[in-house]
Amino acid sequence: MFNRTVIDQLEIWAAKPERKPLVLRGARQVGKTSVVNLFAKNFDKYIYLNLDRPEDLALFGPDYPFQDLIDVIFFTKGVEKKAGKTLLFIDEIQNSSKAVNLLRYFYEDTPELFVIAAGSLLESLIDNQISFPVGRVEYLAIHPCSFEEFLIATGENQALEILHQNLVPDYAHDKLMKLFRQYTIIGGMPEIVNNYAQNRDLTTLKPLYDGLMVSYLDDIEKYAHNASMVNVIRYIIGNAFHFAGERITFEGFGNSIFKSREMGDAFRVLEKTMIIQLIYPVVNSGLPMEIKNRTPKLQLLDTGLVNFKAGIQGELLGSRNIEDAYRGKIAEHIMGQELFSVENSVLAKLNYWVRDSRNSQAEVDFVISYNGLLIPIEVKSGLSGKLRSLHRFIDEAPHSWAVRVYSGKLSIENATTPIGKAFTLINIPFYLAGRLAKVLAEIIK
Repeated sequence: MFNRTVIDQLEIWAAKPERKPLVLRGARQVGKTSVVNLFAKNFDKYIYLNLDRPEDLALFGPDYPFQDLIDVIFFTKGVEKKAGKTLLFIDEIQNSSKAVNLLRYFYEDTPELFVIAAGSLLESLIDNQISFPVGRVEYLAIHPCSFEEFLIATGENQALEILHQNLVPDYAHDKLMKLFRQYTIIGGMPEIVNNYAQNRDLTTLKPLYDGLMVSYLDDIEKYAHNASMVNVIRYIIGNAFHFAGERITFEGFGNSIFKSREMGDAFRVLEKTMIIQLIYPVVNSGLPMEIKNRTPKLQLLDTGLVNFKAGIQGELLGSRNIEDAYRGKIAEHIMGQELFSVENSVLAKLNYWVRDSRNSQAEVDFVISYNGLLIPIEVKSGLSGKLRSLHRFIDEAPHSWAVRVYSGKLSIENATTPIGKAFTLINIPFYLAGRLAKVLAEIIK
């Protein structure tokens, strides 16, 4: 398995003097277990418990005093309890409410142990069947691989080094765009990225995509709160990939006959699993964001899965510009995925902007908070003079900065809205989307 940048966050956690047990949260198959296995190389001793295994689950059955339980774990796994850093990883922790409750005692009574927990169905069970000890654990979100991690996996070390310069030289542009197009086609699911890195053959990936889709469908009964919701969630998973990047309504989604409340409840369950994200609109141009609970955009877990399910990988292979594929939806979707990939907080959300007027059609693809400013981001190939919605935002904003993401080279231009407001348009290529905050730090002084 290749290195993941989230390990940097794990190292920060491990260095904290008041460290709490860490709960990893993320959709199935995003590499939580593999990340911890890689991180474990930093420790003298590593204990791995998988509570899907009866023998590991049984450790939490008897009513041991807590310190006795620690002794049992060390003894059963053949690890000596002596000086040295020990990492304890409890995988599939959702199978034992007792193990969840005991996390508070790992924090209070054994601060010398480094404890990480994770679970493939954890997201749908939190706040419903499982309650983690308040104030005794912390959380870290794990997402599919970013473009940066794709470069790591495929051994593109020179490209990675140049990407880290943020203000990328012109001579590297064509190669980086070619690599980003590959990443856009394949997506960021670690098993698929790893297979491609080893074989460089897209035809070998189909069974892996199939396997991922089947695994999500197989879990529906575990996600759903009742039997009727099973059918709704199954319908959503079967149709959602065709609506990636689009504004949706719950009523009649995908021409369904399900009621708005049924569909909304099912979407929110899937959002907990992190298979989807509902991106809600912001209606103001400054901070704090004024978010409206209406017509969300649909962001799926991974663009590669979207391409596979929609059958458009061939279209992307033959497309010169990412913006041209699938009516421009893939360009916006991969941008959302890259923006989200750098967010390690489980509370992080994406948002877009709409003008709060009944007769207005103005819409900006994304807005992000940066250094006290709400920065608008448009993903399109048009010239700056045609960025009508972006101009509307800038006219109302208390600042004069905007971002366009496209297939062209990095550039900064002085622009003016139709009513005469001057602003700075930062044009960034797709491959810098995941490093947007760092690029802005170089430019906005």
